[in-house]
Amino acid sequence: MKILVCISNVPDTTTKITFTSNNTEFNTAGVQYILNPYDEIALSRAIELCEGGKGTVTVINVGEASTEPTIRKALAIGADDAVRINAAPRDAYFVAYQIAEYAKEQGFDMILAGRESIDHNGAQVPAMIAEFLDIPSISVIKKLDFDGSTATINREIEGGKEVVEVSAPFVASCAEGVAEWKIPNMRGIMSARTKPLQVIEAKNIDQLSAVEVYETPAPRSAVKMVDAADMTGLVNLLHTEAKVI
Repeated sequence: MKILVCISNVPDTTTKITFTSNNTEFNTAGVQYILNPYDEIALSRAIELCEGGKGTVTVINVGEASTEPTIRKALAIGADDAVRINAAPRDAYFVAYQIAEYAKEQGFDMILAGRESIDHNGAQVPAMIAEFLDIPSISVIKKLDFDGSTATINREIEGGKEVVEVSAPFVASCAEGVAEWKIPNMRGIMSARTKPLQVIEAKNIDQLSAVEVYETPAPRSAVKMVDAADMTGLVNLLHTEAKVI
């Protein structure tokens, strides 16, 4: 069994976000980057599926050299080898295309990723990869079992759960519940230094989108206290200011 896990290099959730160049570029100065938590869930499940010599796990990242510490963490967690597509991840279409181009001739049984990255929250890349490769895509999965040729996948849908069976190869995006996060141990950290990390140049592709401007959310307004007996005043505020009714 061969599994490819797509990983993103994202800002830590405690990082203060600012922009430069007239709000057209993300300011990377002083930003602490981490392995995208949803991708880490996907990686953890891939490692579990391959335990005991049942297969190999390759992680892939589209990013510049600055992302290599994050890739090395994925290797420390338990991935067997890694690939870095040497390019800035300018949008989801670009990232998906690069990953699909690499995966075409590699014979992976499944491609896993997190449900979304915690920076842009686009949730687009896994489905786009599947479209480029013309293979099935299952989104936001909660459980994944694999018997060597067919995967049984659980998803939560409105009002219940859905069980899907799909033959390899396929793409799946993982949510909480698929696996528990794994903490790298000292042996894993030491071995990550010598595990293979292949760097590949990006393929040329038309740029279909570009960022016009970034904006931070509006600051929260002051809390207005309403007397518990003033139902008319509360309804008026909900209607005229909060605009929720």
